Amino acid sequence: MLIKLSGGIVYDPANGINGKRQDIYVRDGRIIDKPVAGSKIDKTYNIAGKVVMAGAIDIHTHIGGGKVNIARIMLPEDHRHDSVRKTSITRSGCGHAAPSTLTTGYRYTEMGYTACFEPAMLPINARQAHMEMADTPIVDKGAYVLLGNDDYFLRMLAGRKDQAAISDYVAWTIQASQALGIKVVNPGGISAFKFNQRKLDLDETNVYYNVTPREILKSLAKAVHDLGVPHPLHVHGCNLGVPGNLRTTLDTIKSIEGLPMHLTHIQFHSYGTEGDRNFSSGAAQIAEAVNKNKNISIDVGQILFGQTVTASGDTMRQYDGHWHAHPKKWVMMDIECDAGCGVVPFQYQDKSFVNALQWAIGLELFLLVDDPWRIFLTTDHPNGAPFTTYPHLIRLLMDRSFRNDMLSTVNKAAAKSSILASLDREYSLYEIAIMTRAAPARSLGLRDRGHLGSGAAADITVYTEHKNKERMFAKPDYVFKDGELVAKSGKVVKITKGSTHTLRPEYDKGIEKSLNTYFDRYMSIKLENFKLQDDEIIELGSGDIIIQPCN
Repeated sequence: MLIKLSGGIVYDPANGINGKRQDIYVRDGRIIDKPVAGSKIDKTYNIAGKVVMAGAIDIHTHIGGGKVNIARIMLPEDHRHDSVRKTSITRSGCGHAAPSTLTTGYRYTEMGYTACFEPAMLPINARQAHMEMADTPIVDKGAYVLLGNDDYFLRMLAGRKDQAAISDYVAWTIQASQALGIKVVNPGGISAFKFNQRKLDLDETNVYYNVTPREILKSLAKAVHDLGVPHPLHVHGCNLGVPGNLRTTLDTIKSIEGLPMHLTHIQFHSYGTEGDRNFSSGAAQIAEAVNKNKNISIDVGQILFGQTVTASGDTMRQYDGHWHAHPKKWVMMDIECDAGCGVVPFQYQDKSFVNALQWAIGLELFLLVDDPWRIFLTTDHPNGAPFTTYPHLIRLLMDRSFRNDMLSTVNKAAAKSSILASLDREYSLYEIAIMTRAAPARSLGLRDRGHLGSGAAADITVYTEHKNKERMFAKPDYVFKDGELVAKSGKVVKITKGSTHTLRPEYDKGIEKSLNTYFDRYMSIKLENFKLQDDEIIELGSGDIIIQPCN
């Protein structure tokens, strides 16, 4: 079937197209060059003057796995805040801060997103995580697998195993869990919490394994780089949310010694201790370091005001924050002592000094980092805010007047201590297309996503340009997934199965001999049952499995 999208204004940064009027042709789910004269066009969409971008990609959103399911279960009051009715097209679903799998797929699609990636998949829980992602309709999925607090890795590091052996273990874990990358959360800190340590800075040693977060980060970053994993080590650093942690973040950037590294939800790691309240913005210093160090990419983890739920593997920091739970309930748990999980509901308030300054810090980071190819739009869903707030966040970035109007309504002391009012930068449509499409695809190694060039998957979003960018980005005119029209005027019109993206890095199969011994002694599951097979993911409901190449 040959489809023509006629007369759109195209923003396609991966191919250097910035607001050019051109037609787009789609055949059998792929974008093609202009067909030869006389070719029969089966369907034409007249989109003259409308904005055309590739489908948006969320590089960091918690949509599957143990902690997400716990949040869904423990917050029945959240279910009523967003509900999807059963129709001839959609099944019923619900949830705002912690939406169901179905609601997640529908709401992402309605905003023009066609791919989203779970950033914290525990290896032993990979089967459940993939089950939930497979049940999430329409959008493509993938996940980064958690390492850095697991006993086997820490034993290797403590025993001074050579880097090649550690890289083999990393590659084996990626394959066994069907992952697209490696994530580390509070490196060594989750483990240290179980031995009664309540903090672990970059060069403090885990009391049991006698290794430091710096050593963990360098070893994992080297493994990811050596294996050719496209996405850099995805790092949730030490001291999340702690005043003064900007120094830890700056030291973390230096510690990696030029290796690629992605610092996630960096807003929560950009705090100083200035002022009467010993809490201040470190955004300028962090942005300066990111601008200077081209090996570093970041996503922001913007907080936006309202009720949400924080869900993280960082039990050390989640336990510290559980006193602020709203409503007053929380969960901490673990599986096989290989990681952690903390779920704490939270309400961000614009009249709170701390919350208002967190809001301002995130926006400062967006506006101070020069290169939109190395900063990605996230709220760390649902930790900073639900992903459905993205259109509002885009308006804050594109409209200085609106941003300053919002700034005038928040806590006065926080507004006064922020430099936000002095920042006149406004993001362009081209920069938004970079940050939400082209850059995430490039970072993840998705060569046929995030752009509109010939051969790309026909993931396409069409908008009517509007002065109010929140209105514009909330309800696209058309959303195409693999060439099929799946949403129109902000409503789902067809359900499809998104694909699962994964990697197959090479490794020495001899690693399984020692892993077998370890599993038999310490784990409650056999090694062969630990591995997740392709056909399982398909049976769970996923579309194709797409194996991305390693570099």
